[in-house]
Amino acid sequence: MVPAPGPHDTSLLEAFPNPNPARDYEIRLDCPEFTCLCPKTGQPDFATFTIDYVPDERCVELKSLKLYLWSFRTVGAFHEKVTNDVCDDLVRLLAPRRLTVTADWFVRGGITTRVTCRHGG
Repeated sequence: MVPAPGPHDTSLLEAFPNPNPARDYEIRLDCPEFTCLCPKTGQPDFATFTIDYVPDERCVELKSLKLYLWSFRTVGAFHEKVTNDVCDDLVRLLAPRRLTVTADWFVRGGITTRVTCRHGG
């Protein structure tokens, strides 16, 4: 059975005040256990997400990010959509100065995929 594209749960995302909003500094988050479903076959797709951002007023709370990323496990969607969704959701939550989301998708049919989305300068 092929899964219908389902919603992921953005309500799980939380932020906290940036402890040093006057300084530009970069935060890198490596998330090596991302899973969603292939919208064509229903088989699991695996990726490592790397999130790099320069916060403005807010930073993402890590446990909430983990739970949010887990909410994709039952979602059937193409790699490009999933990566863009993560980027868009983090931009809405954080309004960062800069944000880059890179998803390195594991091999499927002899092809690996890397999708990179950027926000800001």
